Amino acid sequence: MIWQKDSTELLSMFATGHTTPSKLVDCFLSRIGELDQVLNAYSALSETLRAEAQAATKRWAERAPIGPLDGLPMIFKDNLVSAGLPAAWGNAALAKQAARRDERPVAALRDKGALVIGKGNTPEFAIEGYTDNLTFGVTRNPFDPALTPGGSSGGVVSAIAAGLAPAGLGTDGGGSIRRPSGYTGLVGLKPGIGHVPRGGGLAQVLLDFEVAGPIAHSIRDLRLLDKALTGREQASQANQPARILAIATLEDAPCDPDIRDAFAATVFALRAEGHDVEEGALPYDLSTLNAGWSKIGEIGLAQYFRCVPEVAKAAAPKYREMAARGAETSATDLYAILNAVYALRGAAADLWGYDAILMPTSAAHPWPASESHPPVIDGQAVGPRGHAVYTGWVNAAGLPALAFPAKRRQGLPIGMQLIGPMGSEPQLLDLTEPVVTPFRWPELALKLG
Repeated sequence: MIWQKDSTELLSMFATGHTTPSKLVDCFLSRIGELDQVLNAYSALSETLRAEAQAATKRWAERAPIGPLDGLPMIFKDNLVSAGLPAAWGNAALAKQAARRDERPVAALRDKGALVIGKGNTPEFAIEGYTDNLTFGVTRNPFDPALTPGGSSGGVVSAIAAGLAPAGLGTDGGGSIRRPSGYTGLVGLKPGIGHVPRGGGLAQVLLDFEVAGPIAHSIRDLRLLDKALTGREQASQANQPARILAIATLEDAPCDPDIRDAFAATVFALRAEGHDVEEGALPYDLSTLNAGWSKIGEIGLAQYFRCVPEVAKAAAPKYREMAARGAETSATDLYAILNAVYALRGAAADLWGYDAILMPTSAAHPWPASESHPPVIDGQAVGPRGHAVYTGWVNAAGLPALAFPAKRRQGLPIGMQLIGPMGSEPQLLDLTEPVVTPFRWPELALKLG
């Protein structure tokens, strides 16, 4: 089926005339009409998509595509500014405002010919690990609609995993590309800070932690989209053995036994590829960073709400409460957080001598879709970020990381991540590709044929 092809193959089919952007867009819009009433992945759909697809179809027929992505339809997370659509960010006030321009990552993809199908739902202000808001409601996981696809890029991964888009662009400020990709069996690249240029977007409420990156079905699609986003194709070190530190758990934080088993299988697979995989602990104490983590979003919201009071007025009460706490945080507390971030960045600059670090993307399987987090993991009570222990420190360190599915034939997908030093995005793609199995479609996606 055409909707099951990855982006690389679809573009090849455009070039050979085996299909057209118009046919593909019609297919996806039909599937969205049938399945998105169950999943609620999209918060908005483009009204100009069919016309844009027709124009791309004409260009391919004339052998004059405007770029390497010409006619490829994609879903964009709803905190990314895209001309003609709201960047709603889960907020009712912002949902009423259509953007007049694209922010830089969106523009980079559109300039290469990508089409915007619509916007992927996100929790309000994209600072939680599940996807629900008062404006658009709950987004669900196509592998089990009773469960969450994670967050905050939940709408994007739900659509891609259900065959409602071939690929998408998300953001990751504390794990928001990697954990949702892991929950839905996809691959997702969280670039290092500065790798994908930002600018012209919404406010940054998580310092400089949030980066934009691609989510797809295949590693080759990530390569394609990363090149389009950055304008460069960096040299890799394919076929060279890597020294990898494998970290199954962080201190006394619990992790689901099933995820630990999948982690062990991934270690075995990497060793089978000839890599030197050493199992151990993270050589850094994250306690100071973790103690101040919740304050970062609170301070960011406080500043944003002060500048845009109409958004604050429309926000859910819990976010107004967060902003109120942030407004009461002292400058010395903020400096303590910044000092912890800078200390981590200095310590992690060479990745402690390793080429990559392997960790799970999440400590827990997906949980009920309308709940913010799993309260218990492996019999141990946890707080709101108990499932997210493996991801936030990577954002604070500014490092790149690539999420990929562990080898698994049955059950819910389980995600792993390889973390690398700055500038190692191509190497992470190379290291990961041999141990990634083909995407396994959920039954919900296949029911339409």
